[in-house]
Amino acid sequence: MSEDIELKSSIGVIGAGIQGVCIALCLIKKGFKVTLIDRDDPGKNSASYGNAGHFSPYASVPINRPDILVDIPSMLLSSTGPLSLKWNYAFKMIPWFLKFIKNCSKKKMMYTAKYMHQILDLALPAYDELFEDIDISELIENKGIIYFWTNKDLKSRELEINIRNELGVKQQLLSPHEIHDLEPHIKQIYHGGVLYPYARHTRNPRKILLKLFDLFIKKGGRFEKQNVQTISFTSDNNLVIKTDLKFYNFDKAVIACGAFSKKLTDQVDEKIPLDTERGYHVHFKGHDHLLSRPVIFLNRGFGITPMEQGLRVVGTVEFGGLDNLTSKKRILNLVNNAKYLLPELTEHHDEWLGFRPTLPDFLPVMGPSKNHKNLFYSFGHHHLGWTLGAISGKIVSGMISGEKTNLDLSAYNSLRFS
Repeated sequence: MSEDIELKSSIGVIGAGIQGVCIALCLIKKGFKVTLIDRDDPGKNSASYGNAGHFSPYASVPINRPDILVDIPSMLLSSTGPLSLKWNYAFKMIPWFLKFIKNCSKKKMMYTAKYMHQILDLALPAYDELFEDIDISELIENKGIIYFWTNKDLKSRELEINIRNELGVKQQLLSPHEIHDLEPHIKQIYHGGVLYPYARHTRNPRKILLKLFDLFIKKGGRFEKQNVQTISFTSDNNLVIKTDLKFYNFDKAVIACGAFSKKLTDQVDEKIPLDTERGYHVHFKGHDHLLSRPVIFLNRGFGITPMEQGLRVVGTVEFGGLDNLTSKKRILNLVNNAKYLLPELTEHHDEWLGFRPTLPDFLPVMGPSKNHKNLFYSFGHHHLGWTLGAISGKIVSGMISGEKTNLDLSAYNSLRFS
């Protein structure tokens, strides 16, 4: 195909979260004709709206580690713990959990860490490129992110620190005295911590998403608010997307609709074991002065970020699929944990539930479908979908336009599940 014809290719991007919007924007910058399709308006109540707002380029140590298997039973039984399971979903989770357990060896953990680090290391520069065209001056703060812990499970903390050292991640260990100096309002229950000084956070992730989306429209992109129902291929492998309103023919398409992506990949005979980690948030309005930067209490698996809406308390992992209702127990868990850490907090607002798309090896899928070379994927970024939005856009748009890269992208291919 000549360059002129390639530049006129029409691409459909399914999903208007941070992944889809960044991919669509990167594609339109390369001269493609791009249509973004989603059943909701961009950023409306999605994970791209409700996340912790962290840009976490240090976060390469995965959850699939040998020590996690010992901790899971006690986590599930603890009312204040970071993990829960909707028991009506337990049977459906068994195949995913079995694959997860197989990925919890030291070798697999280091493989995941290596290939997460490869893309995380490029995450902030990729955003900086996109941010050249929008005003984010009031929306991003460069104050780092603090993790802290008690003297329980110190072997896990040691493991994380050592792996990050091995990968060359910048980290600054903190004494209790130093934590108190940085964040004096936190109850002094901690015995140690670490500061990731070059991490950033946004004061409103939805506003950034909308600025990137507006730039996409300004550059000639189209948005269709429709629900994609099927993806199919004609006898000569032309791509057809059927929504609730009409049919679309595209030269190529990208599935980037997070935890909902599996409903579409199943249709093209691709058995990708994608499931969802349900995450929650609440806001404490008028209290954002209590913190200067995001903090994460590792023992209880939750974090607090100062945002425009107040303090956003995020966290907990609940396995329960896409259809179960919000769990009031998990909301209460977040509220109680936040008040334990910051006793000055009063009433909470804005209870939210979102879906993190997660694969059992804790690597995303980015690349072409195994059966159709004109269909591409970008999903499964688990807790790092927000951080990896821009670099995913760069990588996937590069694949679609056939550009060469120095990156080893084989680790993200869906073929690993065949």
